[in-house]
Amino acid sequence: MLVPITREKFEQLVPAIATGAQYAAVWGSIQDIVRRVLISVIGMVALLLLNVLFQGGAGGLKFFLGIIAGLYWLWAPVYWASLRNSKYRRWKYSGFWRGRILDVFISEDLIREEETFNQRGELVIVENRERRINLDIGDRSGFRTLVQAPLRRSHKLLKPGQKVECLVFSNQADLSEIKEVSDLHIPSQNLWVGEYPCLRRDFFLSLSADLRRQAPPPPDRRRPPMRDRAIRPRSRRDER
Repeated sequence: MLVPITREKFEQLVPAIATGAQYAAVWGSIQDIVRRVLISVIGMVALLLLNVLFQGGAGGLKFFLGIIAGLYWLWAPVYWASLRNSKYRRWKYSGFWRGRILDVFISEDLIREEETFNQRGELVIVENRERRINLDIGDRSGFRTLVQAPLRRSHKLLKPGQKVECLVFSNQADLSEIKEVSDLHIPSQNLWVGEYPCLRRDFFLSLSADLRRQAPPPPDRRRPPMRDRAIRPRSRRDER
C-alpha cells in the first residue's frame, strides 16, 4: 500500500525544528557531552581573551556571543537534529507506505575507528562495533529495502510477516523511485524501529488511523445462507 501525501502534511510529519524525541536521539554519550562542554569552555576563554585584547564597546554583542558559547553543550543537539531533519525535507515528494517484514536478523557493524597509543607508545586502531537489528521489508508491488537500527530488548518481538508502516521519500511525483524511508512503525507491537526518529509520531499515528478508516472493507467471505427446506415427516417406508 502506497498513498501519496501533500507537501503540507509532509512538513507536519517531518518538522524543521527538532522535537523532544529527536533532541534526545542526538544527545549522545558521556564522551559526546564532555566534548561539547570542552567546546563551550574553549569558546568562553576565547571570548575573554578577545575582550582583554580589544577593549571597547559592543557590550551587547559580547554578551550574546558569550551566551552562545557558554550554552553550546545544551543547544548543539537541537542544531544537529534540525540539520538531520533538513536532509529528509529536501525530498520533493513523500508517501505513506504499508508493507510487511520479510526477514529479521542481527548483525555486528563497525561504527567508527579511533586511534590511540598503547603503553609502549605504539599507535593502535580501536574498532567500535555495535549490534544492530536488520529488517528486510517489502510489499506485493516488488518494493523491498533494508532498515537498520541499534539493537534493543524490545526488538525480540519482531517477526517476519508483521505489518510495518513508514514514510517514503522520492523526487518523482508518482513515487516510482523511492530514495529513502523514515523510521518504521510496527502497529501490532506499537513499536518504533529506526536509526533516527525523523517523524512526528503523534501525527503519523493519526494519519495511519485516518487511512485505515478510509480503506475499503475486506470482501465478505462468509458462506452464503442456506435456503429454507421443509422437513418431510418420515414414513414407515423410509424407516425400512
